[in-house]
Parts: sequence; structure tokens; C-alpha cells
Amino acid sequence: MDKIQQLAKYIDQSHSMVAITGAGISLAGGGITYSQLAQTVHPGDFESDDFLRSYVKAMHSYKPSFSHYALRDLEAAGKLTGIITTNEDCMHTMAGSENVAEIQGGFQINRCSECGRHYDGYEIWEKEDLPRCESCGGRILPWELYSHISLWDEGVQKAREWISKADLILVIGTNGYYGSAYWNYRRRDAVIVQINPGHTGFDRIANLNIREESDDVFHKLIERWNGND
Repeated sequence: MDKIQQLAKYIDQSHSMVAITGAGISLAGGGITYSQLAQTVHPGDFESDDFLRSYVKAMHSYKPSFSHYALRDLEAAGKLTGIITTNEDCMHTMAGSENVAEIQGGFQINRCSECGRHYDGYEIWEKEDLPRCESCGGRILPWELYSHISLWDEGVQKAREWISKADLILVIGTNGYYGSAYWNYRRRDAVIVQINPGHTGFDRIANLNIREESDDVFHKLIERWNGND
């Protein structure tokens, strides 16, 4: 049995599957890793408009990858309970997934830096210029900047609930940063599948390691299900 066939078998047998994603799932759609971010954003004060414009462009202004849509379809088919992600780009939501735990927050969770008014929804970042607060004219910041890179409690609580019931965990394009917030809540008998061309700390605990980009894996998986392979 090859690895794609084994993955298909795990998914078919699962009654409660959860996906954990990181920057790797967004690369095919134009995303970047956190290590690349410092080379991309405008240098200087993170509260300046130039910094914020470059930050939004680097972290949000691209498209969902094939993998994002594949996870959406698994959710729609009733196979995927939810997605736990450290990504703040909102690509899972843009692709159509409904159950997403963004444990570091994201561009859907926004606050005025002056009065604290909430502006939730990623759509405000798709305007031509930076959004301003309707109440006081202050600068609106996404959660990661507003909270100074703290975890979003609502996302963490969802992650803990979902992973505590999961019998299959797909770890896709992530090295597990901030996993300590939810990982110990997992079922000890859960099957773990890692999809990542690189090596991570999940290598030694995964039941199956697939050393390929996630888009390639999901293309092969869907071809297998469609009977084209």
C-alpha cells in the first residue's frame, strides 16, 4: 500500500478528523513563511502606515491554495470536524471552510488602536487603502499586531475541543509552533499523518509521513477517489 492509498484509507475510516495547518499550506497560493516576513515588510515602527500596508500585503493579499479547497470539500462531505491553524491569512475562510480555529487570531479579528472598537471580517483589508475607525478615525490593526502576538482564546478553546475528539489528525505544512496550547488535549489513540516536504518534530510521532507539498498530495488523493489512478 503506497502512502496516498494509506492516507485515503485513514480518511475513509475516520469518524472525527481534524487538520492542523501552518504556512506551508499557503505557499502555493502566494503566501510566505514567518521567516520570510522580516525580509518583506517595510522596516521601522510596526504602528506606521507603511509597515501595516506591507504587512497586509505580505500576509493576506494572495489566494487560497488547492489544499485549502480540498479541506473545505472534506468538511462539506462531513469528514473534517475542523481546522486548527497558526495562519492569520484567513485563506481557509476565504476558501469556504466554516470551522476554523485561528489560534493566533488573524485578519478577521480587528480592533481600533485608539478606542478599541471591533471590526471583525477580513473584507476590510481588501479595500484600496488602510481602513480607519468610523468612531474616532484611529488606525485599525489585525489581531496579531493589536495583541502583540498573543494567542486568541476563542480559537484555542475550539482547538482543544476538536482535537480531544479526533481519531485522525492531519498535520499539514507546520512545525507545530504554539501546539502546546492544545496538543496535550488530543486523544492518545488518534492516528497522526504529517504532510510536509521538510522534517519537523512531528516526524517521530506520526503514523504516516508524506514528504510532499500538500497540493500535490491532495491532487493525488482526489484522483484516487475519482478512480483516475
